Order: sequence, then structure tokens, then C-alpha cells
Amino acid sequence: MARKGVPEEVRDGVLDRFADVGLVDDAAYAKAWVESRHSGRGLARRALGYELRKRGVEPAVAHDAVQSVDPEQEAATARALVDARLPSTRRLDPVARTRRLTGLLARKGYPPGLAFRVVREALESDGVDGMDLPDDFLAD
Repeated sequence: MARKGVPEEVRDGVLDRFADVGLVDDAAYAKAWVESRHSGRGLARRALGYELRKRGVEPAVAHDAVQSVDPEQEAATARALVDARLPSTRRLDPVARTRRLTGLLARKGYPPGLAFRVVREALESDGVDGMDLPDDFLAD
């Protein structure tokens, strides 16, 4: 409204009225946005929080919304992303597969420990042996 030249007192009145009737609710918006982006794009909690803050949501509101994604749900989503991409990596050697799959998860904001653990489990279930990663890779 500021860019359209609406006077400040009119803007404030309109926004206050919208808030009173529930049309402006950052917490509800953030929670719905987190649910949509996590299930739709598979974004991790870290990426979700970053994007909410980038959109102007207050850090405390963004933090509360991101906490609605529990760690087990985040791990399950990471595994689903890896399982979907796994077949396209079958012609690659295990190191390249690990690099590609962990890169996928890293771009979506997953912590390195979780990413390596999920990729290792997926590769082992796909019949790849010898994925001996150092223990420090598995720390979240």
C-alpha cells in the first residue's frame, strides 16, 4: 500500500481491521507455508526457517512454525527424496552416488549427519556394501 501512495493512517487502519477479522495472521500463514513446502518440495527445517525469515516473517514466528516438523518426519521426507532419486544413480560408483544424493539433501537444507545417514541406509538397501563413512559424518 505504501508503494501505491496510500496514507499511513489509512494503511494502519486497514491492516488493523484485517488483523481483527483474521485475514492477517503471520503464525497461521507460516504454519501453512511450512506444511506446504515440507510436503511439496521436501524442504528441511533449516531451509524452511530461512525462507520464512526471507519473506519477512518474524524469527520467533518462523521458529514456532518450523518446529511443527518433527525430526522423524524430516528424516522420513529425506528418505523419500533419496528413494525417488536412487534409481537414476544406479550406473554411478558408490562415491558418486553418495555425493549426488547428499548434495540433493544439502540443497534442501538437511543437516550433513542426517543426509549421510539416510543416503548410507538407502544405498545399503539397494545392495551397495562398503559404505564406511567416518563417524563424524553421522553427527547431526
